[in-house]
Amino acid sequence: MIRLFKHYIPHAVVLLWLVDALLLVAANELSWQLRARQIGIETAAWPERFAAHGGFALMMLVAMISVGVYGPDALRSLRFACARLLVAISLGVISLSFIDFLMGGQTFWRSTLAYAMAFGIVLLLANRMVLGSVLGNSAFRRRVLVLGAGLRAQRLRVLGERPESGFAIVTFVAMAEAAPVVEEAIPRAAIHNLTRFVENLGVSEVVLALEERRNSLPLKDLLRIKTAGVHVNEFSSFLERETGRVDLDTVNPSWLIFSDGFSSGRMISSAAKRSFDILASLLLLALTAPVIAVFAVLVKLDSKGPAFFRQRRVGLYGQDYEVIKLRSMRTDAEAAGAQWASKDDPRITRVGNFIRKVRIDELPQAWSVLKGEMSFVGPRPERPEFVADLEEQLPFYAERHMVKPGITGWAQINYPYGASIEDSRNKLEYDLYYAKNYTPFLDLLIILQTLRVVLWHEGAR
Repeated sequence: MIRLFKHYIPHAVVLLWLVDALLLVAANELSWQLRARQIGIETAAWPERFAAHGGFALMMLVAMISVGVYGPDALRSLRFACARLLVAISLGVISLSFIDFLMGGQTFWRSTLAYAMAFGIVLLLANRMVLGSVLGNSAFRRRVLVLGAGLRAQRLRVLGERPESGFAIVTFVAMAEAAPVVEEAIPRAAIHNLTRFVENLGVSEVVLALEERRNSLPLKDLLRIKTAGVHVNEFSSFLERETGRVDLDTVNPSWLIFSDGFSSGRMISSAAKRSFDILASLLLLALTAPVIAVFAVLVKLDSKGPAFFRQRRVGLYGQDYEVIKLRSMRTDAEAAGAQWASKDDPRITRVGNFIRKVRIDELPQAWSVLKGEMSFVGPRPERPEFVADLEEQLPFYAERHMVKPGITGWAQINYPYGASIEDSRNKLEYDLYYAKNYTPFLDLLIILQTLRVVLWHEGAR
């Protein structure tokens, strides 16, 4: 994987993105050439159209990221790719037409945009067919050797067998005398020189997956492997990189303390995040005020009670604050006390069901962002009644409150909506990854991909 601004991105996704960018530029150039021949005009030199081509490619790529074109099924399912490419390029063309109209320019002609849209879809689908067949081959994945043959090693084997995985495990080495979980593991005693064994297999990375490290850490072997130029990684760090979450089953306080990350409190990062929150919340409130007003009326007409509801939530450093949303449940929804939401929850009203799916009920939270109680991006704020229990049952749950809660977040775009202790545990792993690896780049990525969650109803309940 490539680490970009502290966030790991698979090599396949980076390659796919770069080739897509070149193909989008080519599609726009083809559309210009075709249209120029149709109307009988001479085209200027290619560099004079660089701004138009760059603007077209950039807008299409932003739209593609937003609707999830680069998701885990990007190279596996043509149906997945085709559906999302059509949506993305359609949104991109509409956006460019609107921008061109506002600016009063003629950079993006409607005829060339139509041609570029057609060329783009064909070229991008062809790209996925070609790269999918090439990158799906294990020869193009990172070659990993696992030291260990227990349950941790088994977890890595399952992870490596996923079609979208960017690595292939070449072998397992059993470092202990206990019966291995991975039966095909090679005993360490059968390998005379582990460093030479690693080199002969062409391994690019060694992952330490020992069940018990005390008095069993092969320091001499690891040092020689490292100095031979092979990357050596620890199990928890490897999982974090490959899954985009912090694995609660294996991390400990010392790993969190000494590993890289947790810089969200730095002055520059905090100032940039707060500046964006103020500008974005003002813009969002201004643009969506009519939408909020219309649905406030519909909520009132649909069921008895106020259009908005206020509720205590736990914010930064564990301090309570009051969140405001459009009401989506009956007023007697919690007559029996606080409870988790459930699938097909009978307490949700008809209008409430719709506004939850398209996330309109979340829009008034922009006021909390403007006041500084929330951020646009961060862990989902939880209720005090639930937090007390979750902190007792889940390790490191309190650490998610070291960053401001958000309207959207890394957990929300990566994990389906859930309302249980186990769901909270899974979401906490993503929240800790966000708190540990926060950068403005990661915030931008989350904001763009929130559109995917809204469009495909991923996680809404």
